[in-house]
Amino acid sequence: MTGDGQVGGHHEALRVSPFALGAMTFGEDPGGAGCSVEESEKILATYLDLGVDTANFYTNGHSEKILGDWFAARPGRRDHVVLASKFFGNLYPGDPNGGGAGRSSIIAQLDETLRRLRTDYLDLYWLHNWDRRTPIEETLRTLDDLVRAGKIRYIGFSNTPGWVTAQAQTTALLKGWTPLIALQVEYSLLARTVEGELAPLALDQGMALVPWSPLKNGFLSGKYRRDTQVTDSARTAFVGGPSEDEFTVIDTVAAIADELGTTSAAVSLAWLRAREGTVVPIIGARRVDHLADNIAGLEVTLTPEHLHTLDEVSAPTLSYPAPMHGALRAMLQFAGTTVDGEASTVYPPLLQSAVRY
Repeated sequence: MTGDGQVGGHHEALRVSPFALGAMTFGEDPGGAGCSVEESEKILATYLDLGVDTANFYTNGHSEKILGDWFAARPGRRDHVVLASKFFGNLYPGDPNGGGAGRSSIIAQLDETLRRLRTDYLDLYWLHNWDRRTPIEETLRTLDDLVRAGKIRYIGFSNTPGWVTAQAQTTALLKGWTPLIALQVEYSLLARTVEGELAPLALDQGMALVPWSPLKNGFLSGKYRRDTQVTDSARTAFVGGPSEDEFTVIDTVAAIADELGTTSAAVSLAWLRAREGTVVPIIGARRVDHLADNIAGLEVTLTPEHLHTLDEVSAPTLSYPAPMHGALRAMLQFAGTTVDGEASTVYPPLLQSAVRY
């Protein structure tokens, strides 16, 4: 795949493939839900000009090692891919300083990641989770130092609250430190609450959204249908099955897929790619055919009618104050007029009297 998107805002530009390949499924070590080294290498070989995302604790570090060994056996390939990993996870039981986002632990985690990946730099380094016991300034300053040292090129956050992310970005910009260029978030037709805070923040700041689990634990892959028993017992035991509301979305996706002669996975990924801003889904695979099904999403173009149908059937219930920012805001602000194409009605009390005080 050729580069199809640009991650970053006004001064940063990291050109990436339209889909990133997630390596969480690489390796069969305890705690993983992955595949063998051989199958992992087949998936890598199938995915050309790729962007790869992993993390320090995926399959206890084996995911990173599989990637590192593969690139080491193919000199020159590493410099032509976008390689990312995450920090935060603690791989050292009994050591409270073995993980998190403090200065010493970030540096130690990166050194171990680079060793396993057999490279001297990362294109993108993600904070995997919010470390509420470390000042955000310490985390940001450390990451900026690592960028200046050439050990990482860009930074991003994952799974952090909106207010923390906004505070971090503002701090970095005011102090002249390396700003965030992307947010890795759960986002799919079955998980849209990111649209309340983080997606608008990313759009405003020119950050890319990088959705993990874009098929919602495989629920949108096409194999989950009403009255159909899914044989993936390990996954079902871990995440359960779709709810009745989720099956309503799954059925709609399947109907559109049948109409277009494609797969539910492809439709679901095409919907994500059609969202406003830069959206780069992370696709995972335990077999090469899973990868092929996901990549088919690049060939699917949904019509405005399809997008409207999917938007409506999957509409999320967002937490306060998001409900105050739609029709009610326009009603209070625009008083029945249309501004920049946004129409409004008149706030009901104003209909009772035209008296002004």
